[in-house]
Amino acid sequence: MIIKPRIKGFVCITSHPTGCLENVRQQAECASKLEFAEGSGPKKVLVIGASTGYGLASRISAAFANHAQTLGVSFERDPKEEKPGSPGFYNVKAFQKLSAEKGLIAEDVFGDAFSNECKDEVVKKAKEMGGGFDLVIYSLASPRRTDPSDGNVYRACLKPVGMIYKNKTLDTDRGEVKEVSIDPANDSEIADTEKVMGGEDWELWTQRLLDEGLLAKGCINLAYSYVGPEVTWPIYRNGTIGRAKAHLEMVGHRLHKSMQGACSGQAYVSVNKAVVTQASSAIPVVPLYVSMLFKVMRELGTHEGCIEQTNRLFLDRLYGPNASLDLDEAGRIRLDDWEMADQVQQKIKDLWPQVDSANLHTLTNFEEYQKEFLKLFGFGLDGVDYDKEVDPVHPF
Repeated sequence: MIIKPRIKGFVCITSHPTGCLENVRQQAECASKLEFAEGSGPKKVLVIGASTGYGLASRISAAFANHAQTLGVSFERDPKEEKPGSPGFYNVKAFQKLSAEKGLIAEDVFGDAFSNECKDEVVKKAKEMGGGFDLVIYSLASPRRTDPSDGNVYRACLKPVGMIYKNKTLDTDRGEVKEVSIDPANDSEIADTEKVMGGEDWELWTQRLLDEGLLAKGCINLAYSYVGPEVTWPIYRNGTIGRAKAHLEMVGHRLHKSMQGACSGQAYVSVNKAVVTQASSAIPVVPLYVSMLFKVMRELGTHEGCIEQTNRLFLDRLYGPNASLDLDEAGRIRLDDWEMADQVQQKIKDLWPQVDSANLHTLTNFEEYQKEFLKLFGFGLDGVDYDKEVDPVHPF
């Protein structure tokens, strides 16, 4: 079949397997340029949430920069004869293909990472691999979670807390800047969002891995997060998502202590830069902010995508010859330091009141935002013939 992008709101409901392969290949090529000192770098890595975004990029950096053995956990939609699979499905298959070509060990578990059954399968697979993870990446983004202890389903929401939120936002379908108004969350919505996006599941994973003896001495355990600028705080950092992220950070401190005692390990929250992801595209205000951010950081020469971020994480913060965690006052790794630089944020503050639908393409880099959005689904990559028929079930 010939696959073209079909966009509904902030989601593309089709994906192109060959384009996903090319996207992963380009990231692998970028990661392969990294060099670590002999004996440094991760050697056996577990990535929980390994099919897209920062989770996928972390796995690519570990494997193609340091030849690490990797085990990925993903929850994706399989393809059918008449319907492509999810982009994450093809990303994982692409990673497996490229890893095999390099002789790298890459194992995968497909399932709901929140479930006990998935954790059981990962433990089994990990023991078959010989255990001893020296790096664990927790990078889940999900709208809902079934609590394995009682079977209750919790749903996350994107709402402010204690106030009605009004601000500019971007209709990415129409390329229009307009006003958005969002009512505040109630107590139940706040609690439910914490259950989905807080640190509870990260702690369950970590404790299970410790109990099973699957963490190597000195293991580093990272969960990814975001803080963002003041313009997004009411809907993000000070909203329901921010409450969940605060819980994640609290859990991180607890895990750090338990890992130090159990395996001389470390646990941290890494605050990363804003990029285009399926999750961020759904957050009001964020697409407009990211479009501005791309323009400003491109002009300053500091723009990074996911793979550049994870490469810098590994080289400058974790494993390079001059690596330093450089934790902030809350004990977090701050990979968003270039984004949050005063020079960058002041430019965005100056642009924010000026931008409207008429000048969107001159005051922001909305065109790059659109391109990066399509790349998430395997579209718009150079070297891919999108008029060529592909088999969605066995594409490569």
